[in-house]
Amino acid sequence: MKKLSVVQKKQQALVLAAVTILEQQALTELPGVVQCWFSLEYEAFPGSLLVRLQFVDVAALETAQPQLLLWQKRLSGLMLKRGVVLKTMQKHLVFTLSCPDE
Repeated sequence: MKKLSVVQKKQQALVLAAVTILEQQALTELPGVVQCWFSLEYEAFPGSLLVRLQFVDVAALETAQPQLLLWQKRLSGLMLKRGVVLKTMQKHLVFTLSCPDE
């Protein structure tokens, strides 16, 4: 794996900070949340950012699904506070059952 540039390290740090806050909120407010994780391609940031909120089972996922837009807005707001504008907030956060290893 190649080393990250200074700019890429800054991008990673600000995304990690926002995702950590989002994860803490989700763990307390949404039943069945396991963890929150993200992936991104530094060359296409912020458009390539994808944050996933992982749920324990299908029932928990289906229960939370109506709140997806609210959580997408929260992520967008957290990123905006860090100076990153997500143009289409709906494509940057999804609810899932898969884990980072899959």
